[in-house]
Amino acid sequence: MAEQMNGPVETGAAMDYSEHEKTYSLFLAGAKYGTIHLVALLIAMAAYFFTGAGAILSVLLFIVLSIGAIILAR
Repeated sequence: MAEQMNGPVETGAAMDYSEHEKTYSLFLAGAKYGTIHLVALLIAMAAYFFTGAGAILSVLLFIVLSIGAIILAR
């Protein structure tokens, strides 16, 4: 048979809210900078495939866009 629970359901350790905040901030930063790099990569790939830019110029475009967007995102 099931036990009768009269007290609170959570009887474990107290929540560590500062650790939750750090994890959430890290997740948001990862999502922001990951999105920046993916958008820069797509733009650089479009420059490589649809223009006569070449591979070296596309890599340089990716680097410049990534650095510029990171500076603007701060």
